Amino acid sequence: MELQNFVDNVVPMSCVLSVEKTPEGNCGKIRIVCGNRAYADSFKPDHLIGSQLISSEFVPNSEYERYFPKNISFEENCFRAAIQHEPVYTYVQSDQFDALFNIFVIPLCSDQNDVGYCLYSMTVSKDNAAGVMSSLSHETAADVLNTCIKLRGASDFESTVNDVVADICRICDARHVCLLMVDYTKRSCYMLAQAYADSARKVSMNHWQDEEHFLLVETWADIIGDDSCLIVRNEDDMGPVKEKNPAWYESLHRASVDSIVLFPLKAGGSLIGYIWATNFDIMHTVRIKETLELTTFFLASEIYDYQSMNRLQRMSTIDELTGVMNRNAMNNRVNTLNAGKVDESGSIGVVFADLNGLKKVNDLEGHQAGDLLLKNASMALQNVFIGDEIYRAGGDEFVIFLPGADRECIDKKAETLRSISASYGNVSFAIGTCVQSDQRKILDALKEADKAMYEDKEQFYRDHPERKRRTAGENNES
Repeated sequence: MELQNFVDNVVPMSCVLSVEKTPEGNCGKIRIVCGNRAYADSFKPDHLIGSQLISSEFVPNSEYERYFPKNISFEENCFRAAIQHEPVYTYVQSDQFDALFNIFVIPLCSDQNDVGYCLYSMTVSKDNAAGVMSSLSHETAADVLNTCIKLRGASDFESTVNDVVADICRICDARHVCLLMVDYTKRSCYMLAQAYADSARKVSMNHWQDEEHFLLVETWADIIGDDSCLIVRNEDDMGPVKEKNPAWYESLHRASVDSIVLFPLKAGGSLIGYIWATNFDIMHTVRIKETLELTTFFLASEIYDYQSMNRLQRMSTIDELTGVMNRNAMNNRVNTLNAGKVDESGSIGVVFADLNGLKKVNDLEGHQAGDLLLKNASMALQNVFIGDEIYRAGGDEFVIFLPGADRECIDKKAETLRSISASYGNVSFAIGTCVQSDQRKILDALKEADKAMYEDKEQFYRDHPERKRRTAGENNES
């Protein structure tokens, strides 16, 4: 076959590749034998292909690494087509160009035992990855769908994610599968879920939360580049990792990782984490890649929705400044208790804690100082009322609910708050308490505790008139 004439008749950007098979039956050198006009023109100096800057003109029969870095996924696809005679379809989702690069690798005839040929063609579309998932094998799709469907409507999301990751570990026949979430705003990461093969030695992954490992994770996007994932099958494939990220290479070596597939999780236009499988059967690399490829599509979407719901819930129930629950959450709790819609029975204790002198601090030192005083007040409350329900009910007013508490418990905690509050940056509270034997009488408890708090506040200003802000026509103000 006259390869140049053949490829010249192919419309999409295409080239013919030769792939050597080593004596061991592995992938050897890959050369770009020839390309059509569209392909050759793309190799003009300083021309971009994907996000790769090409600075060399095309020279037929050159090794592909002359033009772009070693790429395990590329080699795997070429080997499957040229040597194993399997047609391959894959894709690369390019964030830079907001486009999908569809890649077709077609086996060609060869009269040599140790060299095969394939046609490598690429088209560009504006479709996203969802549109090409149907190309994966039915076996892979069934495995992943049966697993990931558990996430829909799960009452305990994080526990269900752990079950899903365990299923993935089994499907991939891997030693270890991890699901790591990344927060680039806080510059932190944490392990959401992981699973080990039954025979694998389990290792604590808590160290992934430190700054050193975040810096390591930050480099993974560059290592993956424009590919959908990173595949390392053996020590030979570790070369790019060792070159680009020696610290990660050493970490993998210490953990006795011989093979790894690493996929980014993207949703909402952002990178939210990674999933990886280690020490898998490299004879099933393609199926494992397909499994994780489909899994990341579902997992990223479900995790992003879960995180978004958590953020909305937090915004609606948590006071942003102090970190305790807000008035909206308190009102919902009061309505539930008042209507008797709770499983709990028995007494409830209520504590009103009004921060003394906040308005004077705001006036004399500014609102930044006032905000700091509120944060310190919140810290004091959280250290005293551990495990109790703390709400910021208003500007300087906090309310604490203690289901099941008795009078002795309430009085003891109130006294502890009085004794330690000054050590939190001159914090002082006016405190009122009440205990009701029936939680449904929560409104009566609130009124009684509020009345007792105002009596305590009046006494405080009688004892400390200098802490009181006075304005024209105003004799009493907190």
